[in-house]
Amino acid sequence: MKLGIAGTGMIVKDFLSVSDQIKGLLIGAILSTPKSEASARELAAQYGIEKVYTQYDQLLISDVDTIYVALPNHLHFSFAKEALEAGKHVIVEKPFTTNVSEALILSDLAREKGLFLIEAVTTLYLPNYKKIKEMLPELGDIKIVQCNFSQYSSRYDSFKQGMVLPAFDPCYSGGALMDINIYNLHYVTGLFGEPKGVEYYPNIERGIDTSGILILSYSGFQCTLTGAKDCSSPAVYRIQGDRGYLFQETTANVCGEINVVSNDGTRVVMNENHRNHRMIDEFTEFQEMIDNHRLLKCYDLLDHTLLVSKIQTEARKKAGIYFYGEKENL
Repeated sequence: MKLGIAGTGMIVKDFLSVSDQIKGLLIGAILSTPKSEASARELAAQYGIEKVYTQYDQLLISDVDTIYVALPNHLHFSFAKEALEAGKHVIVEKPFTTNVSEALILSDLAREKGLFLIEAVTTLYLPNYKKIKEMLPELGDIKIVQCNFSQYSSRYDSFKQGMVLPAFDPCYSGGALMDINIYNLHYVTGLFGEPKGVEYYPNIERGIDTSGILILSYSGFQCTLTGAKDCSSPAVYRIQGDRGYLFQETTANVCGEINVVSNDGTRVVMNENHRNHRMIDEFTEFQEMIDNHRLLKCYDLLDHTLLVSKIQTEARKKAGIYFYGEKENL
């Protein structure tokens, strides 16, 4: 995989700091705006990136085979679509797209062209998350699931003072559901599949959800997914069954130590995450998938992404949260 990176933000810098630990990965180019070119050149020099571009068409005609779209949420669809049309594989940072309609367009295009299209959401690729899937039967019949990812945003103070940054801007597909609660949504649907009912109860300020509780109803049990950018709380992840419960005290994007407690009081503690950064496992798997042309695995993951996109779109619509140009089309 020879990667071209679109973006120079915090997530890109986070990824580049561990990119040398992903065996076989080559980073061929990085794209920035003209305003951010100096920053991009610093990153290129620091991490041995061959080319710096300020025009997207230059990146698309380069010799990279995969584009990593790590731009503000509202740009994910257009940049991914152009890359697929140019014959490139695409990795899109979470959240995949603004809504499910956009997600379906990208999915159809990738499958038509036989290209890889993957959402970068760390949760799904962490060994602890895969272990939870294995251990679910030990809990018996599931009754209650709770997930709480609440992290006071460094940008919320500015928002309260009237400055609207992309994280809290409907025009940029921002908000708590799209930024933080989307991890909880991946966590739960990856374990239990599609719910039979979806409701979203957000705290809305100036047209955007600064926090909220997403409720997913399954046959036989209920899930509450809390995501907040306007207040903080210790992470709480609990899966309760009639034979015991499982809990984690780390957020879904990290998916740390697992505790399993049986009804008789027996407690087992485990941690199978052995990498020093949460992004290494996902990009290692992306590398392996693309290099070995494992399209069926990619499209299974893409089906999961489409489900998450469907749920977040339905949740926002029910709560009356619409992004730029959406209201007439959803």
